[in-house]
Amino acid sequence: MSHANAILTPAGRLRLARLVVDQRWTYARAAERFSVSTTTARRWAVRYRELGTAGMVDRSSRPHRCPNQLPQRTERRIVKLRLNPSTVHQVLRRYGCPRLKWTDPATGARIKTSSRDKNRYEHAAAGDLVHVDIKKLGRIPDGGGWRAFGRDSAQHRHSDAARERAGRAGASPSRGYSYLHHAVDDHSRLAYSEILTDERKETAAAFWMRANAFFAAHGITVKAVLTDNGPCYRSRLWAKTLGTQIKHRRTRPYRPQTNGKVERFNRTLLEEWAYACVYLSEADRSAAYPVWLHHYNHHRGHTSLSGKSPIDRVPNLPGQNT
Repeated sequence: MSHANAILTPAGRLRLARLVVDQRWTYARAAERFSVSTTTARRWAVRYRELGTAGMVDRSSRPHRCPNQLPQRTERRIVKLRLNPSTVHQVLRRYGCPRLKWTDPATGARIKTSSRDKNRYEHAAAGDLVHVDIKKLGRIPDGGGWRAFGRDSAQHRHSDAARERAGRAGASPSRGYSYLHHAVDDHSRLAYSEILTDERKETAAAFWMRANAFFAAHGITVKAVLTDNGPCYRSRLWAKTLGTQIKHRRTRPYRPQTNGKVERFNRTLLEEWAYACVYLSEADRSAAYPVWLHHYNHHRGHTSLSGKSPIDRVPNLPGQNT
């Protein structure tokens, strides 16, 4: 499309074409006069001979034929499915199909392969490195929160009013938070996680003792642990809990990519557990966590593991010989 001040507006094209056709200028001379290429001058002159003044306007860039285009019947079926998203979503969930954004289409792979491969790393064996982190999650009020009923619902207004009354009475107006402590194996993505009440050093140290026992029960000997620079992980108690056999590594500040395995685990649990359905209380959501965690470790296929679940990468399952 030409802009208003372009040399070859439809009117300019017409003047150029008339110089060539009517006044018999050469293509080269007309092209020099309008500061365009000889090919451009020839194009507009040919169109003028064939179509006259009507040929000076812009044409559509749409191709005359699209051999790879879907049949119209297939396109209409896709549109029909798009108008029934809830039904489609239910079917996909019933068959365990992942969301589209979890897949790795070929087009996206061609664009992002180089940068992804450059930053991605994976240790060769289970236990070589375990990512440890804490996810802070707001608690759900009894009766459900705004995600269940909407921000303008009576339930949400009642919850806000209760928090305001608590604040005026001198109590904490917040419903509080749950602290999800995670330990994710770098090689297998096998995860041990607990919902705890705080992120103090004593809580983190006790969690690691149970997590280490969990990995040991699966035949995994932890050699190194990667954490951020949170206060509980800088404590002497944490260093004492790890002991001399487990090396403590720390992420660089503001570099969540370094701890990417557990960051990806956090995103997955938010989408598939924390906000996957309507919970009417924090107790309901907490009760569903062990079931989801078992599904994550034993049944959920991971694109980074070529569709395998974390337990498929554990070398020594309980009851097996080494």
